[in-house]
Amino acid sequence: MSNLLKVASIESPVGALTAGFTQNGLALLSFSTLDALELPKGLKDFELAEENTKDHIDLKRQLKRYFNGELQNFDLSIDFHGTDFQQSVWQALLKVPYGSTRSYKEQATILGDVKAIRAVATANGANPIAIVVPCHRIVGSDQSLTGYAGGLERKQFLLELESNQGRLF
Repeated sequence: MSNLLKVASIESPVGALTAGFTQNGLALLSFSTLDALELPKGLKDFELAEENTKDHIDLKRQLKRYFNGELQNFDLSIDFHGTDFQQSVWQALLKVPYGSTRSYKEQATILGDVKAIRAVATANGANPIAIVVPCHRIVGSDQSLTGYAGGLERKQFLLELESNQGRLF
């Protein structure tokens, strides 16, 4: 079945995560338990199967290395499910270097429309693949922490982890 999302729970320093893989790659990494999981719009038509696959095991290993400060770039196939615009925003997020941040305005400029700041922010907020697709690296123009689906505490934790220093904000 092509519309199957294999999901499994992952424990992490930022709480419970649910990872979902399609036959084409990672499609979901959510700050949620399996019981409380709400599928994003682009994955609503997928049938869920609770299964801890080799992809989940590989992701768990990579996340452990990331949280230990040993991994900066994930090596996973990604399977985005969203509008063309959302997918272009999410692809651009993959190019934000580990340990750095960009503003929503900088992201909009990179995508070719400096006036699309709100649209970029909305697409970031709809990112279904937390941490691996690093929307946490996008901040306000004044470098302030702004909205994050996982909560600002998690965003701050991830940015501090990546900066390998004490409190940034």
